[in-house]
Amino acid sequence: MHAQIVLFDGFDPLDAVAPFEVLHAGGAASGAVSVELVSAEGPRDVVGGTGGLALRATAALDPARADVIVVPGASGRLDDPGDTPDRDAGAGEPHPDDTVPARLGRTLTTELPALLKTAMDDPDVTVATVCGGSLVLAMAGLLEGRHAVTHHMGMDMLGAAGARAVRARVVDDGDLVTAGGVTSGLDLGLYLLEREVGPRIAHAVEDLFAYERRGTVWRAAGPVPAGER
Repeated sequence: MHAQIVLFDGFDPLDAVAPFEVLHAGGAASGAVSVELVSAEGPRDVVGGTGGLALRATAALDPARADVIVVPGASGRLDDPGDTPDRDAGAGEPHPDDTVPARLGRTLTTELPALLKTAMDDPDVTVATVCGGSLVLAMAGLLEGRHAVTHHMGMDMLGAAGARAVRARVVDDGDLVTAGGVTSGLDLGLYLLEREVGPRIAHAVEDLFAYERRGTVWRAAGPVPAGER
């Protein structure tokens, strides 16, 4: 399994690093997984939205080379760009482009949506997201009718963009696997290892990281609970 984790300007570092470390550890334990950081533009230093932390994309996003593509969310201010929050001491005046919605929205002006559409159209490629990564797909019109989750503060936006929003830690909709808030990138990585490589490898990484996955992975299977009928 070859995984590509997408970086874009303003990405949330933990959204990217958590699944990267889990998948890398799974590869070390099994020899069956490889993972790299990529961007739509190719190799470059990509500045995240948390404190100017940058990571190096070593290759271009290429759905033809990937079995799994992971899209992180963005980090920044959570208020609406029209608001004027109290500034942090020494931080200077807030800028409308510093908000999470603005940083997610800027991905639509890049080649990323077209590349993700190519991946979504290929049933052999699994597209996975962490936190606001599912909103990138939704805003690009790629999640119409698909079950997905995002950060709890973005669930209404996800539903408004055409997705079938599900409140779960991880949602498996076949070739689309989405995870909720920031730390759920760990759960996503471990679930992908279990699903694609096997539970023994996923368990070995859990043990190595001293972390146990949280919540039940939601899938459209089994009886429908009475309250949802």
